[in-house]
Amino acid sequence: MIDHTGLTVSNLAVSKEFYRRALEPIGYRILAEFPASVTGSADVVGYGVPPKADFWVASGRPNVPPIHVAFRVANRHLVDVFYRTALAAGGRDNGAPGVRPHYHEHYYGAFVLDPDGHNIEAVCHDPAA
Repeated sequence: MIDHTGLTVSNLAVSKEFYRRALEPIGYRILAEFPASVTGSADVVGYGVPPKADFWVASGRPNVPPIHVAFRVANRHLVDVFYRTALAAGGRDNGAPGVRPHYHEHYYGAFVLDPDGHNIEAVCHDPAA
């Protein structure tokens, strides 16, 4: 089981706001922030569903190749809301909400590129309600 993950971005202020807005519909909040003087390497922002941050964004040179992170959500409606909100927050379309039967019968996901080109996804594995 994965406990937490993260990625590196070129402009932490821009990405901090993008992720704050994009992840809000799926229940994620900024739960922690640490300056480089604490981490020893970079300023970081931790997002998660309270009480624990499990997705970290750090300042620096963006990962090459860009990272793909998928957030599992409870229903297809949240995938749709994530997609619309992430686009409104400055993300770029990388796959509109829909069923991806090549993954499995009920795989419903949406993909958005963040300001550095990281592929951010919301996915629901349950059949339509």
